[in-house]
Amino acid sequence: MAALFGSRLRKGATTTAVAAVAIAALSASQAPGALPVDAGGSHAADVTPPPGTPVSGNSSYYTELPPLTTPDKPGTSVDLPGTGTAVAAAEADIPATVLSAYQRAEQTVAETKPGCNLPWQLLAAIGKVESGHARDGQVDDNGTTLAPILGPVLNGVGFANISDTDNGEFDGDAKHDRAVGPMQFIPSTWRTWGKDGNGDGVKDPNNIFDAALAAAYYLCAGQRDLSIDEDLHRAILGYNHSREYLNTVLSWFQYYKKGAYETPVGTGTVPVSTGPLSPSASPTVTAPSTPGTPKPSGSPSTGPKTSPSPSPSPDKPGTSPGTSKPTRPGGGTTSPSPGDSGSPTTPAPKPVATRIEKTGTAPLTAVAGSRFAQQAAVRTVDAVGKPVAKTVVRFEIVGDTDARFVTGLTTSVDITGVTGTASAPALQAGERTGDFTIRATAVVPGVAPVDFAASVTARRADALARTTTQELTAAPGTEFATPVEVKATYQGAAAGQVAVSAAVITSATDATAPAAGPYFKDANGAALRTLTELKTDADGVLRLPGLYAADASGTYLLRLETEGGATLTIELKVA
Repeated sequence: MAALFGSRLRKGATTTAVAAVAIAALSASQAPGALPVDAGGSHAADVTPPPGTPVSGNSSYYTELPPLTTPDKPGTSVDLPGTGTAVAAAEADIPATVLSAYQRAEQTVAETKPGCNLPWQLLAAIGKVESGHARDGQVDDNGTTLAPILGPVLNGVGFANISDTDNGEFDGDAKHDRAVGPMQFIPSTWRTWGKDGNGDGVKDPNNIFDAALAAAYYLCAGQRDLSIDEDLHRAILGYNHSREYLNTVLSWFQYYKKGAYETPVGTGTVPVSTGPLSPSASPTVTAPSTPGTPKPSGSPSTGPKTSPSPSPSPDKPGTSPGTSKPTRPGGGTTSPSPGDSGSPTTPAPKPVATRIEKTGTAPLTAVAGSRFAQQAAVRTVDAVGKPVAKTVVRFEIVGDTDARFVTGLTTSVDITGVTGTASAPALQAGERTGDFTIRATAVVPGVAPVDFAASVTARRADALARTTTQELTAAPGTEFATPVEVKATYQGAAAGQVAVSAAVITSATDATAPAAGPYFKDANGAALRTLTELKTDADGVLRLPGLYAADASGTYLLRLETEGGATLTIELKVA
């Protein structure tokens, strides 16, 4: 984690210096979405936060800004292997499981609320500011935090005063509420907006998939269109009623969208903190000093204090001004520990997946409208066959089908666990029958994808019966007074949406439709003696269209057949 301010920026009174620097950086960048500021540092175009309690209860958040980089700096974007999609380099700094949660939430909302135009980068910006991406990805394979992430007690001391609303169920505090989880929902807000984002049947604010999806739906509330600045700013302010918060989130939003937090060369400063601050502390902000120029006595310092050496030697390459000791990120110096040779230790190379393989051979089949019993699952292994964890695997439904994952999407991302396995969400069959493919792709260079064959079969019925016992009779040239109604069942249960065909035939041993006899009518009133594309309703019931008697008297048969082989023959009398 870079430097951060550990307290909620409250009312702007104690954070003027920080706000001025943050807004100056935004203004200098001219980044899209940055709010204009006047000379006094206040917003020229004021946006009123939505009414009600903020999502996080105005509890503490990270106020560090993204790294400052020059526009079009080489290396600000990369191509994800195997996808051909340019992705911001900043994306690589988001833990894989957390990134998957943000992107899955974006996909879900794109399907259910397309007018919202929610980008995953907005969720990433809020997740960064609220919890540092669940404390740099400290979540299990299911996305649940390894340890609780709790905001300060909202008892009115430095923060809002919110009495307990959940009997301590989520935050462990039966007296006051606290913000909970990687997206920092207070319990009362979670009761309203909580979602099940990973399909386990539980709405858990400590789960990044659940919390990211809940945040997505909150941001899209009230028919907001987040491609419009005013709606975007109001949505962010609804998370926390703070202008400083808005600017901090916007800066990270731009960073995740572009792979850089851009400012013109030589402009802009980064706020630097001395560590966690108390609610009443006023942060100290310093501009970077020019190398070789001593700081004025008494000026604030952001790093560990060091005493000047009695006889400073000329600066050597790789050293900080005024000291011969090598520098380390964030300031300060390092010295070899006892037993340390002083040479850097080469970290062991991380295992890399070289192959992706299926973990099961069971066929992926389901009847139309039902859920598949099996799920596509794979294992990633290295060159010697050992499982490789933390590999991003993308699952995609390919082919002419209306089957979808239970998320409602045709794509899903999962991260392999310690056993190297990753699974697609459960698969829901649509009404379209036929074969298609589930393709699993490891986002690793040179690793070939694997395909799972999947198929949807027609709904079946093993029995057909009339719903009444009345005789079907009619005089020549008239309509049968009693409608033909049947019910389909499968293993004793109603068989809904089952395909049925009906035909008027001469005899039980001759399925040829007669040249004369009872008939149905098409849209133009012409006689039809065969009907296809009929379906039972949700209760397995089918009522046929009106049936008419021709001029010829006699006894005829109406045969109905379903997918699965169920048949029913009904006698028709014309007299």
